[in-house]
Amino acid sequence: MDASSFQPSAPAAHSEIDADILEHLRAGRQRAAFELVLPRYRDRVFRLALSILRERTAAEDAAQDVFLRLWRALSSYNGNAALSTWIYAITRNTSISILRKRRPQISLDASDDEDGPTLQLAAPEQDDSAVVSVERLLAHLPERYQQAVTLFYMEDKSYDQTATALGLPLGTVKALLHRARKRLIELANDTARENTRR
Repeated sequence: MDASSFQPSAPAAHSEIDADILEHLRAGRQRAAFELVLPRYRDRVFRLALSILRERTAAEDAAQDVFLRLWRALSSYNGNAALSTWIYAITRNTSISILRKRRPQISLDASDDEDGPTLQLAAPEQDDSAVVSVERLLAHLPERYQQAVTLFYMEDKSYDQTATALGLPLGTVKALLHRARKRLIELANDTARENTRR
C-alpha cells in the first residue's frame, strides 16, 4: 500500500483517538498501525463478540479471527467510516458467522420473542457487580437489542456509528435502543422485587 492510496473521509479524519493509527496507514506502515490497533481494540472486540456469542471461549476465538482479518485487511481500510465502526462491523460479521456454524451446538432458551430464541448467558468473569448485573439483564434481551446496547452504551458509539456497525437504518437503531431501555428497566424492577422478597 502506498501512502497516496489512503484518503480518509471527514468522519474518520476527525477521530482524534485513532489519529495515530491513521497516520501510520497514510505512511504505509501497516505493522505499526496494527500494533496500535491490537491493544486499543482487544477488549472492545472481545466484549462485542461476547455479546453476540454469549460464550467466553467462542468470543475469544472470534476475537482472534477478527484480529487476523484486521491484519490482512488493514491496508485496504479506505476511511469511509470511522476506524472503530469498521472494526466493529468486522467483529459483528465474524461473530455471526461463528454463531451460524456453532448454532446447533449452543443451548437455547425456549423463548417466544419476536426475534427468535436468545442464547443462554454464561456468567461473566468481572468484579464490577453493576456491569455483571447489566450483562445478566442484557442476556434476557433479543440479540439485536444486545448488540445495539453494547455498541451504543458500553462502547460509546453514536447512533450513526451503531447503525453502520449493525447494518441497520438509523430509525431502527433508535427504536431498538428505546425498546431495550424499556425492557431493561422492567427486568431491573423485577429483579429488585425478587431480591426484596428473599
